[in-house]
Amino acid sequence: MRILLIGNSGQLGWELERTLAPLGKVSSIDYPELDLNEPEAVRSVISSARPDILINATAFTPVDRAETEIETAMAINVRAPEIMAEEAKKIHALFIHYSTDYVFDGTKTELYVEQDTPNPINVYGRSKLTGEKAIEAIGSYYFIFRTSWVYSLRRDSFVTKVLQWSRTNQTLKIVSDQVSNPTWSRMLAEVNACLLSKGGDQPMAWLRDRVGLYHLAGTGVASRFEWAKAILTMDPRSSEQVTREILPARTDDFPTPAKRPLHTALDCRRFTETFGLQLPDWQIALQLAMENVR
Repeated sequence: MRILLIGNSGQLGWELERTLAPLGKVSSIDYPELDLNEPEAVRSVISSARPDILINATAFTPVDRAETEIETAMAINVRAPEIMAEEAKKIHALFIHYSTDYVFDGTKTELYVEQDTPNPINVYGRSKLTGEKAIEAIGSYYFIFRTSWVYSLRRDSFVTKVLQWSRTNQTLKIVSDQVSNPTWSRMLAEVNACLLSKGGDQPMAWLRDRVGLYHLAGTGVASRFEWAKAILTMDPRSSEQVTREILPARTDDFPTPAKRPLHTALDCRRFTETFGLQLPDWQIALQLAMENVR
């Protein structure tokens, strides 16, 4: 099995490069070796590698910057994956792409399922949804995995920010009205590796029979306030914390250029029922992740 991973330096891509290694020959590339703003460069990399599986772990994720850097967000989140899907179709490769809970407006009080109608409320969410639609329109063999609140300990994330704040602030105010599924990038990468290892002696045929759009995120739901409290409780270097209280706040208390959807928790049952796999409870994954705090 030949795998081409685009975006191996990001928090998910870094983990994917390691978890996919036992499955076959993994080739990886990222910026600056590959500039996603150059379509012909993207096409050349894929046509030269001719992978069985093409994985796009890249994205333009700065939600607030996307409000003003619209052209860049669209180039990376729409045009680049569209080109990847086109090239994957030419060589009959399986294309794996990651999307976001931010395609929803956050007004639903229950878990979002794949059949719910997206309605993004910021440029980032719109760019990711447009990217999804572009891939679907190509008609190639693809998996689109919508995930949420992805974090790692080796890159800036909500978890690393809370740990940093706890070392410098006696009081933390964390929004309690944003709710979703915290997802450790390592668990997301590992479940993808498990998925690709299925199918016996005909893995590609098995996978192609099950392609489509799936929600894939940490099991269980939390507010950012609940998540932050768990981070502080599980911090193995808690003696370094100066924080004495953590207070709930509302999203409106922290004005930002981009609006945030409030309740975007994902229902991942379709993925579990189809593949017999699921990510662990978000609290268990967080405990495992916190073992990497240095």
